[in-house]
Parts: sequence; structure tokens; C-alpha cells
Amino acid sequence: MRIHLTSVFVDDQDKALRFYTDVLGFVKKTEIPLGEDRWLTVVSPEEPEGTELLLEPSGHPAVKPYKEALVNDGIPATSFAVDDVRAEFDRLRERGVRFTQEPLEMGPVTTAVLDDTCGNLIQIAQSA
Repeated sequence: MRIHLTSVFVDDQDKALRFYTDVLGFVKKTEIPLGEDRWLTVVSPEEPEGTELLLEPSGHPAVKPYKEALVNDGIPATSFAVDDVRAEFDRLRERGVRFTQEPLEMGPVTTAVLDDTCGNLIQIAQSA
């Protein structure tokens, strides 16, 4: 068994697609119209057949309070692995990304937390 798909709730799918592709560097994998919304996924260019991230609309009534609670408590909605957190932090900061946590070493892991502009905090993590 392996993880095929995971999701992050986004306030605006078009804005999310631009951020996750143009800023973070993912590539669009699937886009299927579903009424007002789309089944919209991105993948890592390093693993185009790997785990897909669904940019899921935040329309369900439970989503807004859930996302707000996570953000208010500083809890990331998900985490992405990177080879070098400090280099990725610098690259993304130069692109205007706002971080709520600068790189922080915690034993064998270094993390940083960014705002995805779509209502989520996202952690980037590097294992030693």
C-alpha cells in the first residue's frame, strides 16, 4: 500500500495553481471540470508519477473553521520534503513568499513554515 493522493483545501483554485506551480515549482498533473470547481492536482517534477496533491476547493462549511483554527495555532496543513530548507527558504523568500517560521533545527530535522496565500500554512522539511 502507498499514498497515491493527498489534498490541501484552497480558497481559490486558480490562485492556488499559480502559487503551487509558478512559485513552489510543482507541475499540473490533472484538471477535470466538475461544475464550478475542478479536480485539480499537481505533482513534483522530480516524481511526475508520484503522489498527487489535490488543490481541493474550500466550499464545505466545515473547512473554513478547520483552516482558520490550524492557521491561528500555527499548524501546517501539510509538509513537503526538500533537500535544503535554508536554500529553499532563501529562494522562496526572494519570490515574495511569506514565512511564519524561519528555518529551525530540531535535532535531525530542519523545518520552515510558509503561507500558501490560499488559507494554509505549509511546512517544508529536511531530514539529516
